Amino acid sequence: MRMALTCMGFSNCYFCEMLKLQKNSFYLLCSLCTLMVTSCEGLFNKEVEREPLARVGDTYLYKDDVAVLISDDMTPQDSALFVSNYINNWASKQLLLSKSKINLPEEKLAEFDRLVADYRSELYTRAYIEALVLQANDTSVTKNQLQDYYEREKENFKLNEKLVQLRFVGMPAQFLDIDGVKAKIRNWKDADKKYLDSIAVQFKKIHFNDSIWVSSSRVVEEITPLTATNEANYLKKSQFFELQDSIEVYLGMVTNVLDVNDTAPFEYVEPEIRQLILNRRRLNYVKKLETEIIDEAIKKKEFEVYE
Repeated sequence: MRMALTCMGFSNCYFCEMLKLQKNSFYLLCSLCTLMVTSCEGLFNKEVEREPLARVGDTYLYKDDVAVLISDDMTPQDSALFVSNYINNWASKQLLLSKSKINLPEEKLAEFDRLVADYRSELYTRAYIEALVLQANDTSVTKNQLQDYYEREKENFKLNEKLVQLRFVGMPAQFLDIDGVKAKIRNWKDADKKYLDSIAVQFKKIHFNDSIWVSSSRVVEEITPLTATNEANYLKKSQFFELQDSIEVYLGMVTNVLDVNDTAPFEYVEPEIRQLILNRRRLNYVKKLETEIIDEAIKKKEFEVYE
């Protein structure tokens, strides 16, 4: 016997009540889903549809790829020309790339893939190591460390250019008291220094610190009548010189000279020594870091070499 499941009009029919409950539950569930989808739009980032500028095969160039390359100081015409050129260059590279993948031998492509992988790995590891070095960077170098290094390596600090210690001034050719300045540059007593300092604003160029070593090429740059061919006549120890061009007079006194192949003075190479010490310290740190990484990987059984 087959029973028909109908309610026969009774308001309290069990089956009707169940159907109503299921129907209401279904509507409630739909409403909840709609609410969840609406509210989740703020929680989950929707994938932004990117606007393409050009296509080569299955590869696209997008608008935002090029937008970051356009500087604010470009005019609309300049930016339009830049984008046009960029698209053409990009297309040319993509087309050549696709042709190369078709026409180059498989072994050559495999070799290039290895090189790309190696370069990628090198970029990542170098950036990571540099970050660690920067974090642990110790840039403090004492005077004793600098001097000890200099004494140990003194033979490696031979000059390849003449150095001089001197004082000089450059003044207009119409300067009224050239002879007075000349005498004070020669004598260089405390009173002479104070006087020249007091009228320094009248000079075109000044260099009064004659304890500093300066390369002869730098002096030639500063004193225009000096040249590479005549500087040997003037840049000599205890030499006073007076030189003139069409607009200026230069008065100078050379107090000391070091020639090519002489040992460079400590003061002159001190910045170089500091950098050498820091570079060596960095290399030692990197070697120590690489050793520690391998040792740790071996202990954790993350690295092993098979026979």
